[in-house]
Amino acid sequence: MKYSAFLWFFLCMLALAGTPATAQVQAPRPVIDNVATIHLRPGELPAVTLTRDILYRILVAELSAQRGDYDQAGELFIALARDTLDPRLAQRGFQAAMLGRDMGLAYRAAKEWAGLAPDNPEAVASSLALAATSGQTSGLATALVDRIRSADDKEQAVIQASAIVSKMSDKRIALDVLEQALQSEVDSLPIARLALADAAWAALDSYRALEESRAALRLDPDSEAAAQRVLEYGLKVDPDSVITQTEQWLQTHPQARKLHLMLIGRLVERREFDRALDHVSTMRARAPEDFDLLYTDAEIQFRAGHADRARQLLNEYISVQTQRRQSLDDKVTNAMADASDARLLLVQIAESEGDLAEAITQLDLIDDPSLRFQAQVHKAVLQARAGNIAQARKTIEDLPKRDDRERSVAALTMASIYREAGRTDMAVELLVRADKELPDTPEIKYDLAMLYERQGRMDDFEALMRRVIDLAPENANAYNALGYTYADQDRNLDEAHDLLEYALELEPDNPYILDSVGWYFYRVNDLEAALDYLERSYAHLQDAEVAAHLGEVLWVMGRREDARRIWQEAHERDPANETLVETLQRFGVEFP
Repeated sequence: MKYSAFLWFFLCMLALAGTPATAQVQAPRPVIDNVATIHLRPGELPAVTLTRDILYRILVAELSAQRGDYDQAGELFIALARDTLDPRLAQRGFQAAMLGRDMGLAYRAAKEWAGLAPDNPEAVASSLALAATSGQTSGLATALVDRIRSADDKEQAVIQASAIVSKMSDKRIALDVLEQALQSEVDSLPIARLALADAAWAALDSYRALEESRAALRLDPDSEAAAQRVLEYGLKVDPDSVITQTEQWLQTHPQARKLHLMLIGRLVERREFDRALDHVSTMRARAPEDFDLLYTDAEIQFRAGHADRARQLLNEYISVQTQRRQSLDDKVTNAMADASDARLLLVQIAESEGDLAEAITQLDLIDDPSLRFQAQVHKAVLQARAGNIAQARKTIEDLPKRDDRERSVAALTMASIYREAGRTDMAVELLVRADKELPDTPEIKYDLAMLYERQGRMDDFEALMRRVIDLAPENANAYNALGYTYADQDRNLDEAHDLLEYALELEPDNPYILDSVGWYFYRVNDLEAALDYLERSYAHLQDAEVAAHLGEVLWVMGRREDARRIWQEAHERDPANETLVETLQRFGVEFP
Protein backbone atom coordinates (compact mmCIF):
# COMPACT_ATOMS: atom_id res chain seq x y z
CA MET A 1 0.00 0.00 0.00
CA LYS A 2 1.30 3.46 -0.89
CA TYR A 3 0.96 6.45 1.41
CA SER A 4 1.05 10.11 0.45
CA ALA A 5 4.08 12.19 1.40
CA PHE A 6 1.91 14.42 3.57
CA LEU A 7 0.41 11.48 5.48
CA TRP A 8 3.83 10.01 5.96
CA PHE A 9 5.08 13.34 7.34
CA PHE A 10 2.08 13.59 9.67
CA LEU A 11 2.50 10.10 11.06
CA CYS A 12 6.27 10.41 11.41
CA MET A 13 5.82 13.63 13.34
CA LEU A 14 3.47 11.79 15.66
CA ALA A 15 5.93 8.94 15.96
CA LEU A 16 8.94 11.11 16.68
CA ALA A 17 7.17 13.48 19.03
CA GLY A 18 7.53 11.25 22.09
CA THR A 19 10.48 10.26 24.24
CA PRO A 20 11.99 6.79 24.69
CA ALA A 21 10.04 4.70 27.16
CA THR A 22 11.42 3.21 30.35
CA ALA A 23 9.43 1.05 32.73
CA GLN A 24 8.47 2.59 36.03
CA VAL A 25 9.70 0.73 39.13
CA GLN A 26 6.72 -0.02 41.37
CA ALA A 27 4.99 -3.06 42.84
CA PRO A 28 4.61 -6.17 40.67
CA ARG A 29 1.54 -6.47 38.51
CA PRO A 30 0.34 -9.46 36.50
CA VAL A 31 0.32 -9.54 32.71
CA ILE A 32 -3.06 -8.58 31.23
CA ASP A 33 -3.78 -9.65 27.66
CA ASN A 34 -6.86 -7.56 27.03
CA VAL A 35 -5.92 -3.88 27.19
CA ALA A 36 -9.60 -2.91 27.14
CA THR A 37 -9.86 -4.03 30.80
CA ILE A 38 -7.43 -1.36 32.01
CA HIS A 39 -8.91 1.35 34.23
CA LEU A 40 -6.22 3.88 35.07
CA ARG A 41 -6.77 7.52 35.83
CA PRO A 42 -5.60 9.99 33.15
CA GLY A 43 -1.82 10.23 33.25
CA GLU A 44 -1.51 7.33 35.71
CA LEU A 45 1.18 4.74 34.98
CA PRO A 46 0.82 1.07 35.87
CA ALA A 47 2.67 -0.40 38.82
CA VAL A 48 5.23 -2.90 37.55
CA THR A 49 8.50 -4.28 38.81
CA LEU A 50 11.53 -3.62 36.61
CA THR A 51 12.69 -7.23 36.48
CA ARG A 52 15.83 -8.52 34.78
CA ASP A 53 13.69 -9.96 32.01
CA ILE A 54 11.91 -6.66 31.32
CA LEU A 55 15.16 -4.71 31.44
CA TYR A 56 16.84 -7.20 29.09
CA ARG A 57 13.94 -7.03 26.61
CA ILE A 58 13.96 -3.22 26.67
CA LEU A 59 17.70 -3.21 25.93
CA VAL A 60 17.26 -5.71 23.09
CA ALA A 61 14.45 -3.62 21.62
CA GLU A 62 16.48 -0.41 21.82
CA LEU A 63 19.54 -2.08 20.29
CA SER A 64 17.39 -3.47 17.48
CA ALA A 65 16.10 0.03 16.77
CA GLN A 66 19.64 1.44 16.76
CA ARG A 67 20.72 -1.26 14.27
CA GLY A 68 17.81 -0.35 12.02
CA ASP A 69 15.87 -3.56 12.69
CA TYR A 70 12.68 -1.62 13.31
CA ASP A 71 10.33 -4.57 12.80
CA GLN A 72 11.93 -6.55 15.61
CA ALA A 73 12.09 -3.46 17.81
CA GLY A 74 8.42 -2.74 17.21
CA GLU A 75 7.34 -6.29 17.99
CA LEU A 76 9.41 -6.31 21.18
CA PHE A 77 8.02 -2.99 22.39
CA ILE A 78 4.43 -4.08 21.68
CA ALA A 79 4.98 -7.27 23.66
CA LEU A 80 6.55 -5.28 26.49
CA ALA A 81 3.60 -2.88 26.53
CA ARG A 82 1.17 -5.78 26.84
CA ASP A 83 3.19 -7.33 29.67
CA THR A 84 3.73 -4.11 31.62
CA LEU A 85 0.63 -2.11 30.57
CA ASP A 86 2.95 0.87 30.09
CA PRO A 87 1.68 3.10 27.22
CA ARG A 88 5.15 4.59 26.77
CA LEU A 89 6.42 1.23 25.53
CA ALA A 90 3.53 0.97 23.05
CA GLN A 91 4.39 4.49 21.88
CA ARG A 92 8.01 3.40 21.40
CA GLY A 93 6.78 0.44 19.36
CA PHE A 94 4.75 2.83 17.22
CA GLN A 95 7.82 5.01 16.68
CA ALA A 96 9.93 2.01 15.64
CA ALA A 97 7.26 0.71 13.25
CA MET A 98 6.93 4.13 11.63
CA LEU A 99 10.69 4.40 11.15
CA GLY A 100 10.58 0.95 9.54
CA ARG A 101 7.64 2.01 7.33
CA ASP A 102 5.67 -1.07 8.44
CA MET A 103 2.17 0.39 8.53
CA GLY A 104 0.53 -2.83 9.70
CA LEU A 105 2.86 -3.02 12.67
CA ALA A 106 2.41 0.71 13.29
CA TYR A 107 -1.36 0.26 13.38
CA ARG A 108 -1.07 -2.58 15.91
CA ALA A 109 1.23 -0.48 18.08
CA ALA A 110 -1.02 2.57 17.80
CA LYS A 111 -4.06 0.51 18.84
CA GLU A 112 -2.13 -0.80 21.82
CA TRP A 113 -0.99 2.70 22.72
CA ALA A 114 -4.51 4.13 22.43
CA GLY A 115 -5.91 1.27 24.49
CA LEU A 116 -3.38 1.84 27.25
CA ALA A 117 -3.73 5.63 27.13
CA PRO A 118 -7.30 6.33 25.96
CA ASP A 119 -7.08 9.93 27.19
CA ASN A 120 -3.93 10.66 25.19
CA PRO A 121 -5.09 12.57 22.06
CA GLU A 122 -1.83 11.79 20.24
CA ALA A 123 -2.29 8.06 20.78
CA VAL A 124 -5.93 8.05 19.74
CA ALA A 125 -5.26 10.29 16.71
CA SER A 126 -2.47 7.99 15.53
CA SER A 127 -4.69 4.92 15.85
CA LEU A 128 -7.66 6.49 14.08
CA ALA A 129 -5.50 8.03 11.33
CA LEU A 130 -3.92 4.68 10.52
CA ALA A 131 -7.30 2.95 10.61
CA ALA A 132 -8.77 5.53 8.22
CA THR A 133 -5.79 5.33 5.86
CA SER A 134 -6.07 1.54 5.63
CA GLY A 135 -9.74 1.84 4.71
CA GLN A 136 -11.16 0.85 8.09
CA THR A 137 -13.80 3.57 8.25
CA SER A 138 -16.87 1.64 9.37
CA GLY A 139 -16.46 2.56 13.03
CA LEU A 140 -14.54 5.76 12.52
CA ALA A 141 -17.52 8.11 12.54
CA THR A 142 -18.86 6.49 15.71
CA ALA A 143 -15.46 6.74 17.38
CA LEU A 144 -15.20 10.39 16.45
CA VAL A 145 -18.70 11.10 17.74
CA ASP A 146 -17.76 9.50 21.05
CA ARG A 147 -14.58 11.55 21.27
CA ILE A 148 -16.39 14.80 20.52
CA ARG A 149 -19.21 14.00 22.94
CA SER A 150 -16.83 13.24 25.80
CA ALA A 151 -14.47 16.15 25.10
CA ASP A 152 -14.53 19.17 27.37
CA ASP A 153 -13.15 21.36 24.58
CA LYS A 154 -15.56 20.75 21.70
CA GLU A 155 -13.76 23.05 19.27
CA GLN A 156 -10.46 21.24 19.78
CA ALA A 157 -12.22 17.89 19.37
CA VAL A 158 -13.68 19.05 16.04
CA ILE A 159 -10.23 20.18 14.89
CA GLN A 160 -8.76 16.77 15.80
CA ALA A 161 -11.58 14.94 14.02
CA SER A 162 -11.01 17.03 10.91
CA ALA A 163 -7.27 16.29 11.01
CA ILE A 164 -7.91 12.56 11.28
CA VAL A 165 -10.32 12.28 8.34
CA SER A 166 -8.11 14.55 6.23
CA LYS A 167 -5.59 11.70 6.10
CA MET A 168 -8.04 9.43 4.27
CA SER A 169 -7.19 8.88 0.62
CA ASP A 170 -10.82 8.92 -0.60
CA LYS A 171 -11.85 12.50 0.08
CA ARG A 172 -15.52 11.86 -0.69
CA ILE A 173 -15.68 9.19 2.00
CA ALA A 174 -13.72 11.48 4.31
CA LEU A 175 -16.39 14.16 3.85
CA ASP A 176 -19.16 11.64 4.59
CA VAL A 177 -17.38 10.41 7.74
CA LEU A 178 -16.81 13.94 9.00
CA GLU A 179 -20.42 14.86 8.31
CA GLN A 180 -21.56 11.90 10.42
CA ALA A 181 -19.08 12.77 13.16
CA LEU A 182 -20.19 16.40 13.43
CA GLN A 183 -23.72 15.64 14.50
CA SER A 184 -26.21 18.01 16.08
CA GLU A 185 -24.13 18.36 19.22
CA VAL A 186 -21.54 20.53 17.45
CA ASP A 187 -23.10 21.43 14.10
CA SER A 188 -23.90 24.90 15.43
CA LEU A 189 -20.24 25.62 16.05
CA PRO A 190 -18.58 27.75 13.34
CA ILE A 191 -15.50 25.53 13.52
CA ALA A 192 -17.62 22.54 12.50
CA ARG A 193 -18.87 24.30 9.38
CA LEU A 194 -15.32 25.36 8.54
CA ALA A 195 -14.14 21.77 8.93
CA LEU A 196 -16.87 20.59 6.57
CA ALA A 197 -15.96 23.37 4.12
CA ASP A 198 -12.35 22.21 4.07
CA ALA A 199 -13.37 18.57 3.65
CA ALA A 200 -15.74 19.47 0.80
CA TRP A 201 -12.99 21.47 -0.92
CA ALA A 202 -10.62 18.50 -0.64
CA ALA A 203 -13.37 16.32 -2.15
CA LEU A 204 -13.58 18.76 -5.12
CA ASP A 205 -17.08 19.83 -4.13
CA SER A 206 -16.66 23.60 -4.55
CA TYR A 207 -20.36 24.35 -4.15
CA ARG A 208 -20.58 22.52 -0.82
CA ALA A 209 -17.33 24.17 0.32
CA LEU A 210 -18.79 27.62 -0.37
CA GLU A 211 -22.11 26.71 1.25
CA GLU A 212 -20.40 25.55 4.46
CA SER A 213 -18.11 28.60 4.49
CA ARG A 214 -21.08 30.92 4.28
CA ALA A 215 -22.83 28.94 7.02
CA ALA A 216 -19.79 29.44 9.26
CA LEU A 217 -19.81 33.17 8.51
CA ARG A 218 -23.50 33.39 9.39
CA LEU A 219 -22.81 31.66 12.71
CA ASP A 220 -19.89 34.00 13.40
CA PRO A 221 -20.21 37.17 11.30
CA ASP A 222 -16.86 38.47 12.59
CA SER A 223 -14.84 35.36 11.63
CA GLU A 224 -12.02 36.30 9.28
CA ALA A 225 -11.27 32.59 8.78
CA ALA A 226 -14.79 32.06 7.46
CA ALA A 227 -14.61 35.16 5.26
CA GLN A 228 -11.31 33.92 3.82
CA ARG A 229 -12.88 30.59 2.89
CA VAL A 230 -15.88 32.29 1.31
CA LEU A 231 -13.48 34.13 -0.97
CA GLU A 232 -11.09 31.27 -1.67
CA TYR A 233 -13.68 28.53 -2.20
CA GLY A 234 -16.21 30.77 -3.88
CA LEU A 235 -13.91 31.98 -6.63
CA LYS A 236 -14.48 28.72 -8.51
CA VAL A 237 -18.23 28.87 -8.07
CA ASP A 238 -19.36 32.49 -8.28
CA PRO A 239 -16.29 34.78 -8.39
CA ASP A 240 -18.06 38.09 -8.96
CA SER A 241 -20.50 37.48 -6.12
CA VAL A 242 -17.90 36.37 -3.55
CA ILE A 243 -15.56 39.22 -4.41
CA THR A 244 -18.38 41.69 -3.88
CA GLN A 245 -19.36 39.92 -0.64
CA THR A 246 -15.75 40.07 0.54
CA GLU A 247 -15.51 43.78 -0.26
CA GLN A 248 -18.68 44.42 1.74
CA TRP A 249 -17.40 42.38 4.69
CA LEU A 250 -14.11 44.32 4.67
CA GLN A 251 -15.98 47.61 4.90
CA THR A 252 -17.22 46.59 8.36
CA HIS A 253 -14.00 44.78 9.32
CA PRO A 254 -11.25 47.17 8.15
CA GLN A 255 -8.61 45.55 10.40
CA ALA A 256 -8.78 42.20 8.56
CA ARG A 257 -5.42 42.77 6.88
CA LYS A 258 -4.78 39.16 5.87
CA LEU A 259 -8.09 38.84 4.05
CA HIS A 260 -7.66 42.24 2.41
CA LEU A 261 -4.27 41.20 1.02
CA MET A 262 -5.75 37.88 -0.11
CA LEU A 263 -8.47 39.74 -2.00
CA ILE A 264 -5.88 42.00 -3.61
CA GLY A 265 -3.87 38.96 -4.69
CA ARG A 266 -6.91 37.30 -6.26
CA LEU A 267 -7.80 40.50 -8.11
CA VAL A 268 -4.28 40.66 -9.51
CA GLU A 269 -4.57 37.03 -10.66
CA ARG A 270 -7.74 38.05 -12.48
CA ARG A 271 -5.80 40.99 -13.95
CA GLU A 272 -8.17 43.46 -12.32
CA PHE A 273 -5.25 45.74 -11.54
CA ASP A 274 -7.14 49.00 -11.07
CA ARG A 275 -9.54 47.37 -8.61
CA ALA A 276 -6.60 45.84 -6.73
CA LEU A 277 -4.80 49.19 -6.60
CA ASP A 278 -7.92 50.85 -5.22
CA HIS A 279 -7.86 48.40 -2.32
CA VAL A 280 -4.15 49.01 -1.73
CA SER A 281 -4.85 52.74 -1.67
CA THR A 282 -7.61 52.20 0.89
CA MET A 283 -5.31 50.13 3.09
CA ARG A 284 -2.49 52.68 2.87
CA ALA A 285 -4.84 55.54 3.79
CA ARG A 286 -6.05 53.58 6.80
CA ALA A 287 -2.56 52.48 7.90
CA PRO A 288 0.06 54.95 6.55
CA GLU A 289 2.69 53.39 8.85
CA ASP A 290 2.26 50.00 7.11
CA PHE A 291 5.23 50.44 4.81
CA ASP A 292 4.97 46.90 3.45
CA LEU A 293 2.01 48.19 1.43
CA LEU A 294 4.48 50.33 -0.54
CA TYR A 295 6.05 47.13 -1.83
CA THR A 296 2.64 45.56 -2.54
CA ASP A 297 1.62 48.70 -4.45
CA ALA A 298 4.86 48.59 -6.47
CA GLU A 299 4.38 44.91 -7.38
CA ILE A 300 0.90 45.56 -8.73
CA GLN A 301 1.98 48.70 -10.57
CA PHE A 302 4.68 46.68 -12.31
CA ARG A 303 2.22 43.90 -13.21
CA ALA A 304 -0.14 46.56 -14.54
CA GLY A 305 2.57 47.95 -16.81
CA HIS A 306 3.27 51.11 -14.82
CA ALA A 307 7.04 50.66 -14.53
CA ASP A 308 7.86 54.28 -13.64
CA ARG A 309 5.34 54.36 -10.78
CA ALA A 310 6.58 50.98 -9.53
CA ARG A 311 10.17 52.23 -9.57
CA GLN A 312 9.20 55.36 -7.65
CA LEU A 313 7.42 53.34 -4.96
CA LEU A 314 10.30 50.89 -4.63
CA ASN A 315 12.86 53.64 -4.17
CA GLU A 316 10.62 55.15 -1.50
CA TYR A 317 10.36 51.75 0.16
CA ILE A 318 14.16 51.28 0.08
CA SER A 319 14.58 54.73 1.64
CA VAL A 320 12.28 53.71 4.51
CA GLN A 321 14.17 50.46 5.06
CA THR A 322 17.51 52.31 4.97
CA GLN A 323 16.28 54.63 7.72
CA ARG A 324 15.20 51.62 9.76
CA ARG A 325 18.66 50.09 9.38
CA GLN A 326 20.29 53.32 10.51
CA SER A 327 18.20 53.45 13.68
CA LEU A 328 18.03 49.73 14.47
CA ASP A 329 20.55 46.91 14.45
CA ASP A 330 20.18 44.44 11.56
CA LYS A 331 19.77 41.64 14.11
CA VAL A 332 16.48 43.08 15.37
CA THR A 333 14.92 44.19 12.08
CA ASN A 334 14.22 42.66 8.68
CA ALA A 335 14.96 45.96 6.93
CA MET A 336 17.99 44.58 5.07
CA ALA A 337 16.01 41.66 3.64
CA ASP A 338 13.09 43.93 2.73
CA ALA A 339 15.34 46.37 0.89
CA SER A 340 16.98 43.49 -0.97
CA ASP A 341 13.58 42.19 -2.08
CA ALA A 342 12.80 45.66 -3.42
CA ARG A 343 16.05 45.73 -5.36
CA LEU A 344 15.27 42.32 -6.87
CA LEU A 345 11.99 43.75 -8.15
CA LEU A 346 13.90 46.72 -9.55
CA VAL A 347 16.10 44.18 -11.35
CA GLN A 348 12.98 42.64 -12.93
CA ILE A 349 11.78 46.06 -14.05
CA ALA A 350 15.14 46.92 -15.58
CA GLU A 351 15.33 43.58 -17.39
CA SER A 352 11.80 44.01 -18.75
CA GLU A 353 12.96 47.31 -20.24
CA GLY A 354 16.16 45.82 -21.62
CA ASP A 355 18.33 47.93 -19.32
CA LEU A 356 20.85 45.25 -18.29
CA ALA A 357 23.33 47.80 -16.92
CA GLU A 358 20.73 49.12 -14.43
CA ALA A 359 19.77 45.57 -13.47
CA ILE A 360 23.43 44.76 -12.72
CA THR A 361 23.76 47.98 -10.69
CA GLN A 362 20.80 46.96 -8.53
CA LEU A 363 22.21 43.44 -8.04
CA ASP A 364 25.48 44.91 -6.80
CA LEU A 365 23.57 46.97 -4.22
CA ILE A 366 22.08 43.87 -2.57
CA ASP A 367 23.93 43.28 0.68
CA ASP A 368 21.72 40.69 2.36
CA PRO A 369 24.10 37.74 2.98
CA SER A 370 21.34 35.23 2.26
CA LEU A 371 20.77 36.75 -1.20
CA ARG A 372 24.29 37.86 -2.10
CA PHE A 373 25.28 34.61 -3.82
CA GLN A 374 22.01 34.46 -5.78
CA ALA A 375 22.39 38.09 -6.82
CA GLN A 376 25.93 37.69 -8.12
CA VAL A 377 25.08 34.53 -10.04
CA HIS A 378 22.25 36.43 -11.70
CA LYS A 379 24.67 39.27 -12.42
CA ALA A 380 26.92 36.84 -14.31
CA VAL A 381 23.96 35.69 -16.40
CA LEU A 382 23.13 39.29 -17.30
CA GLN A 383 26.76 40.04 -18.15
CA ALA A 384 26.75 37.08 -20.54
CA ARG A 385 23.45 38.21 -22.02
CA ALA A 386 25.07 41.59 -22.68
CA GLY A 387 27.82 39.78 -24.61
CA ASN A 388 30.57 39.92 -21.98
CA ILE A 389 31.23 36.23 -21.28
CA ALA A 390 34.74 36.87 -19.94
CA GLN A 391 33.35 39.24 -17.30
CA ALA A 392 30.61 36.73 -16.47
CA ARG A 393 33.24 34.02 -15.92
CA LYS A 394 35.25 36.35 -13.67
CA THR A 395 32.14 37.14 -11.61
CA ILE A 396 31.50 33.41 -11.09
CA GLU A 397 35.14 32.62 -10.33
CA ASP A 398 35.52 35.48 -7.82
CA LEU A 399 32.30 34.63 -6.00
CA PRO A 400 32.94 32.97 -2.58
CA LYS A 401 31.30 29.55 -2.47
CA ARG A 402 30.37 28.37 1.01
CA ASP A 403 29.41 24.76 0.28
CA ASP A 404 28.96 22.09 -2.38
CA ARG A 405 25.51 23.40 -3.31
CA GLU A 406 26.90 26.82 -4.19
CA ARG A 407 29.83 25.23 -6.03
CA SER A 408 27.43 23.16 -8.12
CA VAL A 409 25.19 26.18 -8.85
CA ALA A 410 28.22 28.17 -9.99
CA ALA A 411 29.34 25.37 -12.31
CA LEU A 412 25.85 24.85 -13.73
CA THR A 413 25.39 28.58 -14.31
CA MET A 414 28.68 28.96 -16.16
CA ALA A 415 27.95 25.86 -18.25
CA SER A 416 24.56 27.32 -19.13
CA ILE A 417 26.23 30.56 -20.19
CA TYR A 418 28.60 28.66 -22.47
CA ARG A 419 25.74 26.59 -23.89
CA GLU A 420 23.62 29.66 -24.68
CA ALA A 421 26.64 31.20 -26.40
CA GLY A 422 27.00 28.12 -28.62
CA ARG A 423 30.19 26.97 -26.86
CA THR A 424 29.04 23.45 -26.09
CA ASP A 425 32.57 22.01 -25.91
CA MET A 426 33.53 24.48 -23.19
CA ALA A 427 30.33 23.72 -21.28
CA VAL A 428 31.07 19.98 -21.44
CA GLU A 429 34.67 20.50 -20.32
CA LEU A 430 33.53 22.57 -17.35
CA LEU A 431 30.86 20.07 -16.25
CA VAL A 432 33.19 17.08 -16.63
CA ARG A 433 35.55 18.83 -14.24
CA ALA A 434 32.70 19.70 -11.86
CA ASP A 435 31.42 16.12 -11.99
CA LYS A 436 34.78 14.83 -10.80
CA GLU A 437 34.87 17.35 -7.95
CA LEU A 438 31.22 16.75 -6.95
CA PRO A 439 30.58 13.16 -8.09
CA ASP A 440 27.23 12.65 -6.35
CA THR A 441 25.48 15.75 -7.69
CA PRO A 442 22.63 14.63 -9.97
CA GLU A 443 22.03 18.15 -11.33
CA ILE A 444 25.55 18.28 -12.77
CA LYS A 445 25.24 14.83 -14.29
CA TYR A 446 21.85 15.71 -15.78
CA ASP A 447 23.09 18.87 -17.51
CA LEU A 448 26.22 17.08 -18.71
CA ALA A 449 24.09 14.26 -20.11
CA MET A 450 21.93 16.73 -22.02
CA LEU A 451 25.06 18.30 -23.50
CA TYR A 452 26.27 14.86 -24.58
CA GLU A 453 22.90 14.36 -26.29
CA ARG A 454 23.36 17.68 -28.11
CA GLN A 455 26.79 16.50 -29.28
CA GLY A 456 25.37 13.19 -30.48
CA ARG A 457 27.27 11.17 -27.86
CA MET A 458 24.27 8.94 -27.19
CA ASP A 459 26.07 6.19 -25.25
CA ASP A 460 27.49 8.76 -22.85
CA PHE A 461 24.09 10.44 -22.61
CA GLU A 462 22.28 7.20 -21.74
CA ALA A 463 24.86 6.04 -19.22
CA LEU A 464 24.92 9.35 -17.39
CA MET A 465 21.13 9.75 -17.39
CA ARG A 466 20.74 6.28 -15.89
CA ARG A 467 23.22 7.33 -13.22
CA VAL A 468 21.05 10.39 -12.50
CA ILE A 469 18.07 8.08 -12.02
CA ASP A 470 20.11 5.96 -9.61
CA LEU A 471 21.12 9.02 -7.58
CA ALA A 472 17.72 10.74 -7.71
CA PRO A 473 15.00 8.14 -8.35
CA GLU A 474 12.25 10.76 -7.94
CA ASN A 475 13.72 13.04 -10.63
CA ALA A 476 10.93 13.10 -13.22
CA ASN A 477 13.06 15.10 -15.68
CA ALA A 478 15.62 12.29 -15.95
CA TYR A 479 12.99 9.69 -16.86
CA ASN A 480 11.44 12.16 -19.27
CA ALA A 481 14.73 13.02 -20.98
CA LEU A 482 15.67 9.40 -21.56
CA GLY A 483 12.16 8.35 -22.56
CA TYR A 484 11.71 11.27 -24.95
CA THR A 485 15.08 10.64 -26.59
CA TYR A 486 14.13 7.04 -27.29
CA ALA A 487 10.75 8.10 -28.67
CA ASP A 488 12.26 10.86 -30.80
CA GLN A 489 14.80 8.43 -32.25
CA ASP A 490 12.07 5.81 -32.73
CA ARG A 491 13.90 3.11 -30.77
CA ASN A 492 13.56 1.25 -27.46
CA LEU A 493 9.90 2.24 -27.53
CA ASP A 494 8.86 -0.27 -24.86
CA GLU A 495 11.39 1.20 -22.45
CA ALA A 496 10.41 4.70 -23.54
CA HIS A 497 6.84 3.86 -22.56
CA ASP A 498 7.89 2.71 -19.08
CA LEU A 499 10.16 5.69 -18.49
CA LEU A 500 7.56 8.23 -19.58
CA GLU A 501 4.80 6.51 -17.65
CA TYR A 502 6.82 6.81 -14.46
CA ALA A 503 7.75 10.43 -15.22
CA LEU A 504 4.06 11.21 -15.71
CA GLU A 505 3.20 9.49 -12.42
CA LEU A 506 5.71 11.72 -10.63
CA GLU A 507 4.57 14.95 -12.32
CA PRO A 508 1.21 14.45 -14.06
CA ASP A 509 0.79 18.12 -15.05
CA ASN A 510 4.31 18.80 -16.29
CA PRO A 511 3.85 20.15 -19.85
CA TYR A 512 7.27 18.90 -20.98
CA ILE A 513 6.39 15.37 -19.89
CA LEU A 514 2.96 15.64 -21.52
CA ASP A 515 4.73 16.64 -24.75
CA SER A 516 7.06 13.64 -24.52
CA VAL A 517 4.19 11.23 -23.88
CA GLY A 518 2.30 12.68 -26.82
CA TRP A 519 5.34 12.28 -29.06
CA TYR A 520 5.72 8.67 -27.91
CA PHE A 521 2.10 7.92 -28.89
CA TYR A 522 2.75 9.53 -32.27
CA ARG A 523 5.68 7.18 -32.77
CA VAL A 524 3.51 4.13 -32.04
CA ASN A 525 0.80 5.54 -34.36
CA ASP A 526 -1.83 6.20 -31.69
CA LEU A 527 -2.76 9.58 -33.12
CA GLU A 528 -5.78 10.25 -30.91
CA ALA A 529 -3.77 9.72 -27.72
CA ALA A 530 -0.91 11.75 -29.17
CA LEU A 531 -3.25 14.64 -29.95
CA ASP A 532 -4.76 14.56 -26.45
CA TYR A 533 -1.42 14.78 -24.64
CA LEU A 534 0.08 17.34 -27.01
CA GLU A 535 -2.97 19.62 -26.78
CA ARG A 536 -2.79 19.42 -22.98
CA SER A 537 0.91 20.27 -23.13
CA TYR A 538 0.39 23.20 -25.51
CA ALA A 539 -2.40 24.59 -23.34
CA HIS A 540 0.11 24.92 -20.49
CA LEU A 541 3.24 25.72 -22.51
CA GLN A 542 3.23 27.88 -25.64
CA ASP A 543 6.56 26.40 -26.71
CA ALA A 544 7.77 26.17 -30.33
CA GLU A 545 8.90 22.54 -29.97
CA VAL A 546 5.54 21.49 -28.55
CA ALA A 547 3.85 23.40 -31.37
CA ALA A 548 6.02 21.55 -33.91
CA HIS A 549 4.93 18.19 -32.49
CA LEU A 550 1.26 19.16 -32.20
CA GLY A 551 1.23 20.56 -35.72
CA GLU A 552 2.78 17.39 -37.12
CA VAL A 553 0.13 15.20 -35.52
CA LEU A 554 -2.63 17.47 -36.82
CA TRP A 555 -1.08 17.42 -40.31
CA VAL A 556 -0.87 13.62 -40.40
CA MET A 557 -4.49 13.42 -39.19
CA GLY A 558 -5.53 15.54 -42.18
CA ARG A 559 -6.24 18.72 -40.18
CA ARG A 560 -3.79 20.81 -42.17
CA GLU A 561 -5.30 24.23 -41.57
CA ASP A 562 -5.14 23.65 -37.82
CA ALA A 563 -1.54 22.51 -38.19
CA ARG A 564 -0.64 25.63 -40.17
CA ARG A 565 -2.26 27.86 -37.56
CA ILE A 566 -0.32 26.25 -34.69
CA TRP A 567 2.94 26.37 -36.64
CA GLN A 568 2.43 30.00 -37.65
CA GLU A 569 1.80 31.05 -34.05
CA ALA A 570 5.00 29.32 -32.99
CA HIS A 571 6.96 30.75 -35.94
CA GLU A 572 5.96 34.28 -34.96
CA ARG A 573 7.19 33.70 -31.41
CA ASP A 574 10.35 31.69 -32.10
CA PRO A 575 11.26 31.51 -35.80
CA ALA A 576 14.74 30.05 -35.13
CA ASN A 577 13.62 27.04 -33.08
CA GLU A 578 15.49 24.05 -34.52
CA THR A 579 12.67 21.52 -34.11
CA LEU A 580 10.12 23.87 -35.65
CA VAL A 581 12.39 24.82 -38.57
CA GLU A 582 13.13 21.15 -39.31
CA THR A 583 9.44 20.23 -39.13
CA LEU A 584 8.36 23.02 -41.48
CA GLN A 585 11.07 22.08 -43.98
CA ARG A 586 10.07 18.41 -43.85
CA PHE A 587 6.45 19.23 -44.71
CA GLY A 588 7.31 21.98 -47.18
CA VAL A 589 5.55 24.71 -45.21
CA GLU A 590 6.80 28.31 -45.36
CA PHE A 591 5.76 31.49 -43.59
CA PRO A 592 6.75 35.04 -44.53
